[in-house]
Amino acid sequence: MSEQKIKRGRFITVEGVDGAGKSSQIQVIAETIRNRGIELVITREPGGTPTAEKIREILLSEPMSPKCEALLMFASRQENLDKVIRPALAAGKWVLCDRFTDASYAYQVYGREQPKEWVDELSDFVHHDLQPDRTVLFDLDTDIAMKRLERKLDRFESENSEFHKRVRKGYLKLVEEQPDRFLVVDSSKPKEEISQLLQEEFSTWD
Repeated sequence: MSEQKIKRGRFITVEGVDGAGKSSQIQVIAETIRNRGIELVITREPGGTPTAEKIREILLSEPMSPKCEALLMFASRQENLDKVIRPALAAGKWVLCDRFTDASYAYQVYGREQPKEWVDELSDFVHHDLQPDRTVLFDLDTDIAMKRLERKLDRFESENSEFHKRVRKGYLKLVEEQPDRFLVVDSSKPKEEISQLLQEEFSTWD
């Protein structure tokens, strides 16, 4: 008797401009999913593995060209896919990832105003066969978002207001192009209201 084939896990990503409040709500999503008895792996980008975390440190602190930035983002992503995301999905686990390739379009293409073809080609090279099943976008006016950041700012967070406005525009363009994949959360609403919305979404979604 042949073994039953394991169903591929679900891949959920979380996106948003810096200061939109996504980090505080990731645990709400995770808890809701785990309460259903589903095994969940949480990771982040850039980062997710020891090697990718070293790349993250460089990306968030060291000056570099936009092309180098894009390449390092995908180098980190490749490592995370190889070591964390793909193995978990193949084992039937769900994966919740703080940022993925949508961030490369928003930050490198729109924010840095670099050719979209760069990210198209890198995305096809690194994960042509894998896209998120669901993406939660925490959307917020960038002026409000930046005022929420009380920690020491990294290289991206320190960019000017026009950069962050372009990033937000990029995210909203992605939603326009793929509305069925995105759940857009109005991050100006109270945290409790946002948490309830996410609990309702992920208590039944699969």
